Amino acid sequence: MSVDTPRRIVLLRHAKAEWSQDSDHERPLAERGRKDAPVAGRKLVDSGIVLDLALCSTAVRTRETWKLAVHEMPHRPRTVYEERLYEASPGQLIALINETPDDVHDLLVIGHNPGMHAVADALSESAEGDALARMNRGGFPTAAFAVVEFSGSWKGVEHGVGKLVEYWTPND
Repeated sequence: MSVDTPRRIVLLRHAKAEWSQDSDHERPLAERGRKDAPVAGRKLVDSGIVLDLALCSTAVRTRETWKLAVHEMPHRPRTVYEERLYEASPGQLIALINETPDDVHDLLVIGHNPGMHAVADALSESAEGDALARMNRGGFPTAAFAVVEFSGSWKGVEHGVGKLVEYWTPND
């Protein structure tokens, strides 16, 4: 695959988690989260995105979100559970994206806010329709995802490199 081939980054925020006095990392999905995660998976399938690689935070709620979402997909991409995604800043998220092998066309990152929203906004120089305005007006709720398209190598992903081509929330 040429590095000039358009690529997509799907940024998925974990579904709604339970509140707990225990470790934040160990919080499981709430009932609403268990309902929304498969819906997000079906919406990704309906979008025609065939994921090559999924990077998933090691937090319980992100792993549970991914397990429920991927069950809806006809093709399970290679999955890497990445502890650096937990509490990652936009800069750290971009650095992780930069490590993606160039044979990957469509990458899914399953993580947390505020990082998911911030990196979707940072990468998106432009948007289709009102996607960017909707994302910035409504925030980045649980189980929401943004799809950013760009051309070039994963090593070249940086602020303003892409176009926000889709933004979806469970309330859409």
